[in-house]
Amino acid sequence: MKIIFLTTILLSKNCNGGEVASQCFIDALRHNGHKVSVVGYLRKGDTLEHNPQDTFVVDERYTETSKSKFDALIWLFFSFLKGLPYSSAKYYSHTYINLVNKLLATEDYDIIIIDHAQLGWIERFIDTKIKLIFIAHNVEHQIYEDNFKKVGNLLSKFIYQREAVLIRVLEERLLCISEQVWTLTEHDSKYLDQLGRLGKTKTFAIPPNLTNLQHKAMTKCFDIGLLGSWSWKANIEALQWFLESVYPYLPTHLSIHIAGKGADWLRGKYPNVTYRGVVPDAQEFMAQAKVVAIPTLSGSGIQIKTLDAIGSGSLIVATPIAMRGISHPPSTITVTENPEKFAQYLVSAAALSSTDHYCDDAKNWYCTRRDEFLQTIDDAIQDISTGLPKSKIKSQKSKVLITPQMN
Repeated sequence: MKIIFLTTILLSKNCNGGEVASQCFIDALRHNGHKVSVVGYLRKGDTLEHNPQDTFVVDERYTETSKSKFDALIWLFFSFLKGLPYSSAKYYSHTYINLVNKLLATEDYDIIIIDHAQLGWIERFIDTKIKLIFIAHNVEHQIYEDNFKKVGNLLSKFIYQREAVLIRVLEERLLCISEQVWTLTEHDSKYLDQLGRLGKTKTFAIPPNLTNLQHKAMTKCFDIGLLGSWSWKANIEALQWFLESVYPYLPTHLSIHIAGKGADWLRGKYPNVTYRGVVPDAQEFMAQAKVVAIPTLSGSGIQIKTLDAIGSGSLIVATPIAMRGISHPPSTITVTENPEKFAQYLVSAAALSSTDHYCDDAKNWYCTRRDEFLQTIDDAIQDISTGLPKSKIKSQKSKVLITPQMN
C-alpha cells in the first residue's frame, strides 16, 4: 500500500524521543512491504539520519523556542491570527501544504498518517476521502493543563491554558475524522477512547534499538550514567531531584557521567560528576555505564530514553513514571521512587562483577517486543485495508527481518 506520513521534524543527528518514535513507525511500515513517503521539517544545520529516499524536506528551521529568536514572536502572533496553538503555529506553512498536495496529486495514496496533534490543522487542506490515521504520541492537552497548574505567573498560566484548549480542539477533530488512532501507551489509548467515544484507538509497544550494539564488545567505563536533553522542563526536574535527593546517599567514589545538551552548569560542581555534553551515540554511552539512572518525575507518553537504556544491555534504576508504556520489563530494571532506595539500588548494580545474563534477558525482551510491534502494525493496516478496493491491497512482505532503526 502507498502511505504518506506527515510529521513535524524528520529524524536527524540531533533528534529527540518523538522523532525516534516516528521513525520507528516508518521503518516498521516499510519493513511490512508498504511504500511510505515522509514529509516534515529538518532542523537547521542538521542532516538526515536515514536514507533520504521517499523523504521530503519542507524546509530547514529551528523549532525550539530558545533557538528561534524572532521566529518565536512570529509564531506567537500567527497562532493568535489563525486561532492555532503556539505549538502548531511553528509548523504551519504554505510550503508544507503545497508540498503535500503536490504529492497527493502525483501519487495514488491509500492512507494518510498525521503524526502528532500539532499537525492537525493540515487536514483542512488535504483530501480527507483518503483513509486517515492519527498517531498521538501523548495526550497533548493534558501536558499543557499540567503546566498550567504548576506555574504561578499569570501570563504563563494564560498561555498554557490557551494551548490546552486549542490543542484539545485539534485532538478531538482528529479523533473524529481518523479511521484509526495509534497511541504509545494504554493510558493514552483509554483516555482518547473516552474522549472520542468511537473505539478507534490501538496501542503500539515501540521496541528499543539494539542494532548499533549487537556486534560491539562494550567496556564499562564508569559507574552511573544519566542521559537527557536537559533544557526540557521535565528532564531538568528529574536531574535536580537526582542531584538533590539521590546524590547525597551515593558514596563519592562512584563515578557519575551525565550526557546530553543543556547542563553546562554541572561542570566542576560535584567532585565525582563528569558532564559529557552531547555524545556521538546515546546508546553506546549507556552501554558503557555499569548502571543507568532514569529519575523521571513527570511527563506523558512512552519514554524513548528508557527503551534505549534497555537496548544498551546495562542495568537500570528508574522511577515508576520512567516506565510508562513499558509493561513486563526485563530483569535489568529496578523501579523505585524513594530517593534512598534509588541510591541503594544504584550502588548494588554498580558493584556487580558480571551482568551477562541480564544483558541476554534484555535482548530476548527486545526481540519479543520488536516482533509484536511489527505484527501490530501489520494487523492495523490489514484492518484499515478492508475498506479499500481489492486492487489497492498489496502485500510485499520482506523475507529478511529488518530491525526498525531507532538511532
